[in-house]
Amino acid sequence: MDKKTIRQAVRAQLEAISYADYRTRSLAIGKQLMQQPSIQEGKTIAVTISSKPEVDTIAIIEALWQQGKTVVVPKCHPKTREMTFYAIEGFYQLETVYMDLREPMPAMTELVERETIDTIIVPGIVFDKKGYRIGYGGGYYDRYLPDFRGTLLALAFSEQLAEQVPFESHDIPVHIILTETGYIDCVANRGGQVR
Repeated sequence: MDKKTIRQAVRAQLEAISYADYRTRSLAIGKQLMQQPSIQEGKTIAVTISSKPEVDTIAIIEALWQQGKTVVVPKCHPKTREMTFYAIEGFYQLETVYMDLREPMPAMTELVERETIDTIIVPGIVFDKKGYRIGYGGGYYDRYLPDFRGTLLALAFSEQLAEQVPFESHDIPVHIILTETGYIDCVANRGGQVR
């Protein structure tokens, strides 16, 4: 199966999750996330503003703020297919852009350089246990991650796990995947290879 077919099949499964189940499972994943050393020790955490059926990140962002973390969210630049991160202190600093994405308003937020980000929570539709993923098709993270040296985490419902995801040599896998049922050490599953 190609990436597009896999993406559509998993998205259909996610859409079928009831709202109550979605909330409960998102909260379970969020609790696990807050216990991760890279989150507890990190100062600056990058995360997308989710929309259903993605794992809910709104409560996660609020928990990060409560712990005094700097939360940075991505702004996509469709013309160049590049992405930059801005620190937000409240959801009022977001605007809705193309495809109903919620992004930071640059005039109200501060640009944060890649080197100062400790952990990136990488979005995706499908992941395998080695940390390879199928994203949303824009390629923004594929361009951003090669020069990033911090920790890469992913949040996923169990429906988003696949036996194997097609990948290419330049693809950057995540280090850890958190699901409602547990923790997947992708680095160990790659035989200790960090990248």
